[in-house]
Amino acid sequence: MQKINKNVVLALLSLTSLVFLLFQLYYYKFYLSQKNGAVFSKVRGSQSGQDSTRWHVVRKFLGLISSHNIPVYLIDPLILGLVDKDIEQIRSSPDGPSPECKYFCAPRDFTTFALLDKTWKHEMGLFRTAEKMGFQWLKIINKDPRLDGMDDLSGIEIPLHYIFKLASHAIHLVVFYERSGNYLWHGPLRLKQHMDRKFVPFRKLHFGRYPGAYEKPELLLVSIDDLKVQIPKNPSSFLEEMSHSRFLECRYREARAFFQLYPDDASLDAVEFRKKAKSLLHLAALTLNNLGVKFWLSSGTCLGWYRQCNVIPHSKDVDLGVFIKDYKADIIPAFQKAGLPLKHKFGKVEDSLELSFQGEDDVKLDIFFFYEEDDHIWNGGTQAKSGKKFKYLFPKFTLCWTEFVELKVHVPCETRQYVEANYGPDWKVPVKTWDWKSSPSNVQYNGVWPVNEWDDVIQIY
Repeated sequence: MQKINKNVVLALLSLTSLVFLLFQLYYYKFYLSQKNGAVFSKVRGSQSGQDSTRWHVVRKFLGLISSHNIPVYLIDPLILGLVDKDIEQIRSSPDGPSPECKYFCAPRDFTTFALLDKTWKHEMGLFRTAEKMGFQWLKIINKDPRLDGMDDLSGIEIPLHYIFKLASHAIHLVVFYERSGNYLWHGPLRLKQHMDRKFVPFRKLHFGRYPGAYEKPELLLVSIDDLKVQIPKNPSSFLEEMSHSRFLECRYREARAFFQLYPDDASLDAVEFRKKAKSLLHLAALTLNNLGVKFWLSSGTCLGWYRQCNVIPHSKDVDLGVFIKDYKADIIPAFQKAGLPLKHKFGKVEDSLELSFQGEDDVKLDIFFFYEEDDHIWNGGTQAKSGKKFKYLFPKFTLCWTEFVELKVHVPCETRQYVEANYGPDWKVPVKTWDWKSSPSNVQYNGVWPVNEWDDVIQIY
């Protein structure tokens, strides 16, 4: 029998192994990868397979939500920042293929979209389809703050965030809800005890560390990297809004505890004053917002929101704060045009400016202007009969949104420090006798206005 050549056998075995290996690679690439979403081919113009994966995951997600008629829009800050630079070109560009993957291939761990809650309710069908497409998903729920009030702390939970993960990329879907102040709100992302904290790198998420408040955006349908997607019509305005979107809820539990110790004034006079104060605050907000002047609840109005989630009935006025850098000469004529005559003007733009407008009956609106120093912020006060000046010192603070008397409005984020600076450690105890020159914990004597300036710095109408 002819002797078998060992070299020929080895060559045949090697060739067979190579063919089998190539078959395995072909089978994995063109069958398993498409089924499980693990590997993607390159998209036109991308730099690497990882770039391609991001684009393909977004494409599959858009296909998923389209199949369930879910109207989402893009709110990813990184992509919107890139889009904003080319917004005119994107608006005018045809729907033809893009020469390169410029936006959705940008390096990132997530792509973030928004969903309006009222536009969709059938999540189970979506999850089943998502799983068939290879997605893993996570739903984050928490308490619905819209149902909280002085009479009911319901604890009913609602969906706040969804995360869909495929291959090495994830889609973060943020759920927005309409609230009574005619704005949109999203909740925080807080994982339950049993949830997988390694599902995605949660700390890198752009939305969810805090609740946020936004105006209702006008949307624009565009083609980005050959994908049809809705975006805010003005991306730069949305990004600016995002950077100052942090939201604080009214503290209803603490307010209920407060009223157990100090029963609320339900007299006819108190009810009538609160009604007038609410109307005055809404008018003031409309006027200042139309001027583009940022403001916040200050003094007794801020204390009422923080301590008892309502207007303090014995305060007899509405108090707002404005940074002096945001002062505009149009403020006085704008309020007068709105039907609020100027009651007094103290100080000047450079020092201790304060405006007071007369509202309905004896309810007045006080606007205090705040000056920023290296280590503190202050506003001034003036005694009309003597020309004496006073200064009220506050630790530095930032501004957050809240909802107060059905109005989206700013308050200091560091509310407790702000309130304690003004009212001291006993701010929880109601005080009906208050002297603005001596009662505040943060008041300082600040000299006297020169007599020759009185006509300018002490104006009473």
